[in-house]
Amino acid sequence: MRIPLIAGNWKMNKTASEAATFVRELAQKAIPSPAVETVIAPPFTALDSVHRTLGLGSSIGLAGQNLHWEDHGAYTGEISAPMLKDLGCQYVILGHSERRAIFGERDAVIQKKLAAAFRHGLKPILCVGESLGEREAGRTAEIITGQLKGSLAGFTATHLATLTVAYEPVWAIGTGKAASPEQAVPVHQTIRQLLQQEWSSTIAQGTRILYGGSVTPQNVASFLASDEIDGALVGGACLQVESFASIIALAQKRTGH
Repeated sequence: MRIPLIAGNWKMNKTASEAATFVRELAQKAIPSPAVETVIAPPFTALDSVHRTLGLGSSIGLAGQNLHWEDHGAYTGEISAPMLKDLGCQYVILGHSERRAIFGERDAVIQKKLAAAFRHGLKPILCVGESLGEREAGRTAEIITGQLKGSLAGFTATHLATLTVAYEPVWAIGTGKAASPEQAVPVHQTIRQLLQQEWSSTIAQGTRILYGGSVTPQNVASFLASDEIDGALVGGACLQVESFASIIALAQKRTGH
């Protein structure tokens, strides 16, 4: 059985001190449950602060928002997988639509970053998603399939054992216009079918596929009601303790814990 994952991507928000205050409050409000995994992705500057505040044995995991494909070197402004590991990260978000659109990341680059994550035991959350124009043109499956094949080229089923995929329709990110479950579920099915065709039924059935894009406490239950949706990658709603704790609680309720 796939354990639901609720991941909060803070993006470029919160200083180190603000982050420490936030996670102290979140740890008080979010009741741990083995039935749901919770991960937060602070900015790089706040990772150490958050890691120290949570302490050893916390039920809240840490993710980096990105990484460079090399382990070290003359890459000014970049962060490596060993650096993230040393700061307590278990996960890393890769291929986010903002990285693709604003910073020009392509599938080949994301593939190299995935390789670095796998090499160092970081569990990647690979984001895929189509634009509004692509959806309206009926190209959603084509775009998603292309992103997955390009980003995961050359990896074996052994690599993919730690992969999580997040479907984030670009037109729903930060817009307040979430996709409906009726729009999201077929895409999740497409992703799972591709994993089965290209790798194995074990990978297809074991890989968590999250929904992301204007997830809120008001709509998260409707997504989690589907067996195809294994959690959420949350943006704006994860920046407030109350709303993120509510989303976690709703995910736990779905599993009966």
